Order: sequence, then C-alpha cells, then structure tokens
Amino acid sequence: MIGNKNRIMKLIAIVCVVYITSFMISGYLPSFTKIVNAEVYKYGSKGETVKLIQTKLKRWGYYYGSVDGIYGSKTLSAVKYFQRKNGLVVDGIVGKKTLEALGIYIKAPTTTSSRQYSSNSQDVMLLARLINGEARGEPYEGQVAVGAVVLNRTRSPKFPSTIAGVIYQPGAFTAIVDGQFNAKIRDTSIKAARDALNGWDPSGGALFYYNPAKTTNKWIWSRPVIKVIGSHRFCK
Repeated sequence: MIGNKNRIMKLIAIVCVVYITSFMISGYLPSFTKIVNAEVYKYGSKGETVKLIQTKLKRWGYYYGSVDGIYGSKTLSAVKYFQRKNGLVVDGIVGKKTLEALGIYIKAPTTTSSRQYSSNSQDVMLLARLINGEARGEPYEGQVAVGAVVLNRTRSPKFPSTIAGVIYQPGAFTAIVDGQFNAKIRDTSIKAARDALNGWDPSGGALFYYNPAKTTNKWIWSRPVIKVIGSHRFCK
C-alpha cells in the first residue's frame, strides 16, 4: 500500500514538471515573469502604460497617431525620434531610461503586481535631472535658481503649465539637446529640486537664464538681468 502511494506521488511530480516545461517552451510564462518585464515596452506591447507613453509623446510633438494603447509603427517611430533628440540609445524600446526621460517612474512590482505612478516623484526627478544637466558644478543657490526658473515658467501663460511640458519644450534647454539631461544625477541636484518645489526662488522670479561665456543667442542678451549667481545670469 505504501509502495503504491510513493509511485502515485512520483507520477504526480513528473506530470507537474512536464506541465511547467510545456508552458515555458510554448511561451506561456507564469504571471511573475510578466511582472519582471513590466518596465519594458516595445513594438506589439499594449495597455495603459503604452497609452501614457503615447500621451507624453503626443503632448511634446513627437507622436501624431491615436492614443490607443497599442505600440504600433507610429509609436515606434515617435519613440525613436524622442530617443534620438534626448541622447538615448535609439532602439525603439521603452525601458527604464526612456521611461524616466518621459517622466514616467514605475514602482517595483508588489504582490498584487500593480503599477503605480507618483506625480510628486516625477516632478522631483525631472526637475533634478534638468538642474543636474544645466547647473552641475554651479553654486547650490544657482542650482536651486535653475529649478525655480522652470517653476516660474509653469506659472506664465507664455509657457507650458507643467514641469514636464516646460522641460521638454523644443529648444528650451541645452541639457535636453546635448544629452546632459541623462547624465549621472547628483544628490545635490535632487535636494535643489526639492528646495525649488518647496518655494525657494533665488532667481528673483526669472523666466530665463544664460551663461554669457557660452551663449551665442543675441536675443537673450537683451533681457533685463535680475541676478547673477555663479556662471549664470537670471533675467526676465
């Protein structure tokens, strides 16, 4: 009797192994694999995150198709265009770096495998990356002032009303054009972003700033200077 039970248990174990192996071979992987791959979106992907990617790209003038949550050829072209313009690897795959450049931060998977987004952390990290790319090495007050300029623009009718919209406005910031936006971020940049978001404005309400040693833009030189901090002149 005991021998029969042992044989039955062995048979059940063999069936389970065969079952799992067949799923792996056929490509039907368990749900936990989908959670691991949840931060990578590419041609053929579908869902709410793809809609969010399309929405961001459309808002900033990279995508002109429908926001339908289907990663098709138009979305692929838009992603590659965005990656090319922002100093990213141009592979058409939206992984961690491209998501962050888009201002999308996905938390680590939980037991319910839900994906959550924090607009607060998005704002902090986007602003920190801009500060890091534009004012790395400048006095701390000057770093906060660069963040304050972004926030001042969101309150002006002449500019987009969101931090992401201001930062990604075509030609607005050199760091976006030359790829410095994606440089390794420093802790001081994050701290400066938080200080700016908390209301500190060392720029005195400036909407623009420039480095006179680097800029060749004649128009910016005509703007009234409010304050000079480090290498930057802040102006209206």
